[in-house]
Amino acid sequence: MTERWVPNLKQLAKKPELLSPGHRLCAGCAAGTIIRQVLKAVDDPVVIVNATGCLEVATTIFPYTAWRVPWIHNAFENAAATAAGIVAARDKMHHEGRIKQKYRVLVIGGDGSTYDIGLQAISGAFERGEDITYLLYDNEAYMNTGIQRSGGTPHGAWTTTTPAGKVIPGKELYKKPILDIFVAHGIPYAATATPSRPIDLMKKARKAFHKTPSFLHTLTPCNRGWRFPTNLTIKIAQLAVETCIFPLVEYEDGQWRLTDTSLTIAKNPQKKKPIEEYLKLQGRFKHLFTPENRHVIKEIQEDVDRRWQQILERTGLKP
Repeated sequence: MTERWVPNLKQLAKKPELLSPGHRLCAGCAAGTIIRQVLKAVDDPVVIVNATGCLEVATTIFPYTAWRVPWIHNAFENAAATAAGIVAARDKMHHEGRIKQKYRVLVIGGDGSTYDIGLQAISGAFERGEDITYLLYDNEAYMNTGIQRSGGTPHGAWTTTTPAGKVIPGKELYKKPILDIFVAHGIPYAATATPSRPIDLMKKARKAFHKTPSFLHTLTPCNRGWRFPTNLTIKIAQLAVETCIFPLVEYEDGQWRLTDTSLTIAKNPQKKKPIEEYLKLQGRFKHLFTPENRHVIKEIQEDVDRRWQQILERTGLKP
């Protein structure tokens, strides 16, 4: 059964790469790692719909492409709508016998096209129950166009449109609760994942492909916009889990559960690290460690603690 699938790393290592090497994603970018892990989990032919963003630009600079699967680029606002059209065409051709096997349809979007510009198209597709899997690679700003803030940018972060200075200490607002927003549409499956936990990510991706419409939210550290050395990508992704700023959870058929590292932290609360461990490695938060901005770190910690308690309540693990 799909729910019991456990990735066999030796077998998956032999599986052909559907995203080829030689693309132009930045050194240290987590997006390529995440896409490779997700595509290792797909067990059927797949068509990819890619909204405008870093991944689209860096993998398809004309006349080259890094994709070894059918792939289409869409504007920020309409990737989910295009995917719905592909599903309709697929189903009609399958019904008429023009294709023998139904392929999977994977939509990939960054935070700009998911939290903001493309939200209405995703909402419509989920409300209609379209047979699609939506993957959010969340690097928490409009990185492709100059590191502007998005609805996914965290509180206190520096961006070019929320610069830290005497007037504001970075972004004043908080991230949208995007997982809750899409779960509220009544979809059967949604989950969070990071590239630091590949087995957890691949297991969730396999479920997401089989329980549509589905939503997979992956935290995607960006060394260029987050301001950290390229060798810290995976460490920062793991610290996001260990501080509970990005817990690993899944929602399946009405039930919430913690997974992997987050479950360990729930059972052993002393393992939960302070948020400063995560913030101090990133230049986008360095201004928070000045005396006049220390209160923002306290605000972030309080928000993380509050949301973590909500998750424990949902999963029935609140002490």
